[in-house]
Amino acid sequence: MALEGRCMRCKTNREMKSLRLEKTKRGTYLARGICTKCGTKMAKILSVEQAQKYK
Repeated sequence: MALEGRCMRCKTNREMKSLRLEKTKRGTYLARGICTKCGTKMAKILSVEQAQKYK
């Protein structure tokens, strides 16, 4: 189950590879990854419940 985020270079939603979760100051999570097509860095803000699926 891969996480999808918005790629700023492709301008579409794509799957992320090399997924890494970080906790923000506000208590939510930030998923960072790389676009599978063009290799650009991607990020997506997740709630605590959503982040539990990808831990």
